[in-house]
Amino acid sequence: MTQPTRWPELRHEDWSPTQQTLHLWTQVVGKIRLRQEPLVNHWWNVTLYVTPRGLTTSAMPHASGRTFAIDFDFVARELVIQDCDGARRSFALESMTVAAFYERVMRELEDLGLHVAIDPRPNEIPDAIPLDRDTLHHTYDADAAERFWRVLLQADRLCRIFRARFLGKVSPVHFFWGSFDLAVTRFSGRIAPPHPGGIPNLPDWVTREAYSHEVQSVGFWPGGYGMDALFYSYAYPVPNGFEAARVRPASAAWNAQLREFVLPYEAVRRSSDPDAEVLAFFDSTYEAAADLAAWDRSTLERR
Repeated sequence: MTQPTRWPELRHEDWSPTQQTLHLWTQVVGKIRLRQEPLVNHWWNVTLYVTPRGLTTSAMPHASGRTFAIDFDFVARELVIQDCDGARRSFALESMTVAAFYERVMRELEDLGLHVAIDPRPNEIPDAIPLDRDTLHHTYDADAAERFWRVLLQADRLCRIFRARFLGKVSPVHFFWGSFDLAVTRFSGRIAPPHPGGIPNLPDWVTREAYSHEVQSVGFWPGGYGMDALFYSYAYPVPNGFEAARVRPASAAWNAQLREFVLPYEAVRRSSDPDAEVLAFFDSTYEAAADLAAWDRSTLERR
């Protein structure tokens, strides 16, 4: 059996219509988790997680006393809903409108006796169409979606290594369906100034909960708005001089539009040691942010 490419090509222009559709499908599923889970600091209760086959909500409680999960299985190319009593529903991940996907998910949940009501307005997307009425986005290339997930596998693995080196408060490695990126966040332990907000279709109080404390965050974003896939690193609040910090590797740079450091995914996949490139990026940008903001590194880091 031929081994799949661990670092596949992922040019945004090659799969942009599929990415837009998949982004909105994950919002349907993510909003179900948002509805079912009690609030956890910084919205950690709403995220999806990378699995050996795709993305999952993980186990979610239901008012019926049952527990259920929803999985994007990019290997079998299907969406799967399962509950704790052994019931299972699935349907193929193939080209369909966002409205049709929304209707199918809700119908399958109702058939399982798992009633869930969500706000159909997408988050963090300008000029968004309600999910239950979106017939514009419908393209789905299963091969492209699988390539995206295979990149997530590598990003998730490296984010876990980065996470393990920190003794202070640190988030899980998780996938945010609003911004459509994989992230892990370290905390200094200090309260941050109120975030200015201004994110499209996201109330400012939601953003302020997410950034209530001082952070340094790294992750992977598959691209958009004219940019290809990249690894990123940012701090909030941005410490003075952060944009001028010397970071590794040489292909990393400060992006004034995003106000964060970026490392092009294409440079990583073409390097002789992708793992070393990404971890050097994560480590050097963290060190710059922590030093400039005077974090107590001696108590926060695992030596």
